[in-house]
Amino acid sequence: MKLAALFSGGKDSTYAIHLAKKSGYSVDVLLTIFPHSDESHLLHYPNIRFTSLQSESMKIPQLTEQLTSTYTKNESDALDRLIISAKENYSIDGIVHGGILSEYQKDNFSTICEKNNLKIVSPIWNMEPESYMKELLSENFEYVISTVSSDGLNDSWLGRTIQKNDLIELKKLQQKFDFNLNFEGGEAETFVTNCPLFEKPIIIQDSNTEWDGYRGRFEILEAKLKDNA
Repeated sequence: MKLAALFSGGKDSTYAIHLAKKSGYSVDVLLTIFPHSDESHLLHYPNIRFTSLQSESMKIPQLTEQLTSTYTKNESDALDRLIISAKENYSIDGIVHGGILSEYQKDNFSTICEKNNLKIVSPIWNMEPESYMKELLSENFEYVISTVSSDGLNDSWLGRTIQKNDLIELKKLQQKFDFNLNFEGGEAETFVTNCPLFEKPIIIQDSNTEWDGYRGRFEILEAKLKDNA
């Protein structure tokens, strides 16, 4: 089955592609919508313009749309247009979706897929959070924290590449502050810099960190694919 992937550049959408390919699906195109702001309920925002590097490294073409408002209907309409384009240009049969817990998000994507006569594939849906986070490490996924927005997560997490010791620390914080360990509730967002899907890792060359005492953002200003020569 040929799939398009709803792709934000974060760990969940990237890992969903990884699992879909391991299950024998062909992922032929990435669908990425650049939200108008970080107020979107459906879409990932930070560092999304650098998904072009991820697309290049995975050798999967990318279709994009840029939004000019935060209305959910505009977001759904943009996704509908991307799906129609993917059907016409890549003959896709379905969509791979990287959601874990959000019924709202999944219902929206499922409705759009039904309207376009496409199947929806959700390989990480309802995965147990700690097992999932450990699996990312065991599968050699490297990702940085691009935003934090939760009690227990301070500015020291911004721009950090999550490793085994970080996961142990996150587990302790999660038990104390009761947030979602996999960040599915918006506690943090991520950007993948390397994984088995990539031919070359992404090197972050310049960045900026913003912190207001509770929320923070790690903004990539400049990045490139590593030169293996």
